[in-house]
Amino acid sequence: MKEKIFVFGASGHAKVVIDIIERQGLYEIAFLADDDPGLKGTVVYGYQVIGGKDDLLTSAIERGIVAIGSNQARRSVSLWLTDNGFELASAVHPTAQLARGVTIGGGSVIMAGAVINADSRIGDNVIVNTRSSIDHDCVVGNFTHIAPGATLCGTVQVGEGSFICAGATVIPNLTIGSAVTVGAGAVVVHNILDGVTVVGIPARKLK
Repeated sequence: MKEKIFVFGASGHAKVVIDIIERQGLYEIAFLADDDPGLKGTVVYGYQVIGGKDDLLTSAIERGIVAIGSNQARRSVSLWLTDNGFELASAVHPTAQLARGVTIGGGSVIMAGAVINADSRIGDNVIVNTRSSIDHDCVVGNFTHIAPGATLCGTVQVGEGSFICAGATVIPNLTIGSAVTVGAGAVVVHNILDGVTVVGIPARKLK
């Protein structure tokens, strides 16, 4: 019998996560949760939204996945869940390619067509989105989002809560700080300090 879990989130991103869980086949989704009171009682892909955090506290389900695209919101909900005794499951799409030595943290979601190469470490509550590529020996910090089509070349380190936007590329051996945003299509050729937004080719700090 498959373990029952919940999905926290009921938006478009949650639809993708639901599909991954179903395709992976390790868990059975019991219900959805969302703090938007207008979603309580609605149904997404056949799963009912039971309500928000308070409703979760009365549930018998102890494990879930946070399906929220925003790094800050995902972090807030994930920390609340763990503080209240819930465990976080991970989900990996069957078409994702995980090489030898790859580790995936709790609550992380690896989407269709993503490639993670040898000995890379993915933190907790990370999104590795559709067709993104993370090469060997990379380290991706907690609550980070690697967006569709983004590329981290070998031995790149990305700090906590950063957002590597769609189609961006980070060349090898660089360090991207925490809470960094790398704009869509940017090419990063230098280390990036914490809290900075960079755009363009080559990527430059947005003033």
